[in-house]
Amino acid sequence: AVVSTQSTGDEEEVRIAPQEPVQPAPLPKAKLPDLPIIEKNNWLIHMLFVNKDFDKCKQVIKDQIDMTDSSCEYALYVQGMIQRSEALIQESLESFQAAAMLNPNSLENLKQVGRSLYLLARHKAALDIYAEAAKLAPQDPELLHNQGVCLVYLTEYDQAEECFKKALILQKTEHSYSQLGKMHLLKGDMDGALSIYRKAVEHFPENSQLLSVLGLLYLQMGDTQKAFEHLGNAMTYDPQNVKAIIGAGSIIQDHGDFDVALTKYRVAASVTPESHALWNNIGMCFFGKKKYVAAISCLKRAHYLAPFEWRTCYNLGLAHLTMHQYASAFHFISAAINLKPKFAPLFMLLGVALTHLDDPTNAKQAYEQAITIEPDNPMTFLNYAIMLYNNGDKSQAAAQYSKFELSNKSNKSESDPDVNALVAKLGPILHIGS
Repeated sequence: AVVSTQSTGDEEEVRIAPQEPVQPAPLPKAKLPDLPIIEKNNWLIHMLFVNKDFDKCKQVIKDQIDMTDSSCEYALYVQGMIQRSEALIQESLESFQAAAMLNPNSLENLKQVGRSLYLLARHKAALDIYAEAAKLAPQDPELLHNQGVCLVYLTEYDQAEECFKKALILQKTEHSYSQLGKMHLLKGDMDGALSIYRKAVEHFPENSQLLSVLGLLYLQMGDTQKAFEHLGNAMTYDPQNVKAIIGAGSIIQDHGDFDVALTKYRVAASVTPESHALWNNIGMCFFGKKKYVAAISCLKRAHYLAPFEWRTCYNLGLAHLTMHQYASAFHFISAAINLKPKFAPLFMLLGVALTHLDDPTNAKQAYEQAITIEPDNPMTFLNYAIMLYNNGDKSQAAAQYSKFELSNKSNKSESDPDVNALVAKLGPILHIGS
């Protein structure tokens, strides 16, 4: 700035000339940092993966892997996830292993390696990988849960229970409760499983799967009231829960409300039309309504869906006996016996079928086998007595009828009207009394 002075008598006035504005020097253009070539397309891979555009994603991953000579960890990781979703489990394992070699301290890489090994049924190898991962995160509930699942497959139930309980202490999840309950069922510990599922329902009262399993457990233990309550709650939260529908329908069916049960089953059939248990129950509803042709048709469909389910074979044998189709009844009852050789009513039905097929010798053996397995079933003694009487062995028939009366007195179940009518006819004939 230029300073000028001007004297005015004794004082001198100082004036400052105006300063011209100074133009700032231009800054150099900022240069964006270059991302390493290895991570250059990670954002694109991630975007395509979360949008499930797998075809483009796989092409970008291939280009990235080729460009980086298989040293891009994220590309390998996403490739493994896509391969697993396409059921290429072995290929996914190789991708996750390659990612883990690039970054051995990545917990997520080790988890995915373990998961692929588990899906390949290599449970011991998966357990070893999870143990390595646990060194990085010893308090990870997911790792503890996965270790427990592998131990269950290796039948190490005590260690598995310990892992599940530790996982539940760290984080309460439906999956850990469910797996712990299943483990108790595999051990045959119904009371333990019931206790676990009760706790699970306390923490997750709106989980329809847990409610349905708890209801089915109560049903197996004979507590139909609690079973129906929990199955009803499960259907409240999920009206299309097939397990709950079949369980509740079976209770309704046992009480003779076949039309109501069929209404329930209609909902389940729209969701899972390939359920053998569903078609078995539908068939027995028609059997209860005395629509035997429809019953056999539904039971045949159930048998097609699950040919090794002994209950369906048993029901088919019973339906064919009712229709007087004794050869078909013999076929299905024999199949059921091969699948369930310790169930006495099967041998009793076999004896009935053989009697009508004019084979009294084998019929006697079938009845004797039924009595050996279950010595207090009154229906076996009654049918045996009828067969012996029809074959002229009146003394043996009277002996079996006496056993029927003794076992029938101790039997608390309600008697069938047809059975009562038969007893009223047979007793006087054998001079034993009605």
